[in-house]
Amino acid sequence: MGVKNLFDNTTYFETIERLNSLTTNSQRQWGKMNVSQMLAHCKEAFRVPFMEKPPRRMLMGYIVGWLAKPLLYGEKPYKRSLPTAPGFIITDERNFEEEKKAAY
Repeated sequence: MGVKNLFDNTTYFETIERLNSLTTNSQRQWGKMNVSQMLAHCKEAFRVPFMEKPPRRMLMGYIVGWLAKPLLYGEKPYKRSLPTAPGFIITDERNFEEEKKAAY
């Protein structure tokens, strides 16, 4: 299975349906964040392609970044248990309704 594309109508509506089905009691299926933190985490990730949050690049990124780029932007989905970049880790408590509203 390849990476889903939000520009595909089917994927877009599946994603909206999944967002609509979330509640404060939704159980995590991946990682350590609760549902409110996960919504905030995803919102932060979407700020990167919109250039609202340009990623910081360290020296090592300039040296070996070309090796990692196909893994980050390729057709294979991310594997579970990969480390999360520090700028995307949400540890504080978030308001579920506010985060869900911001997801749209």
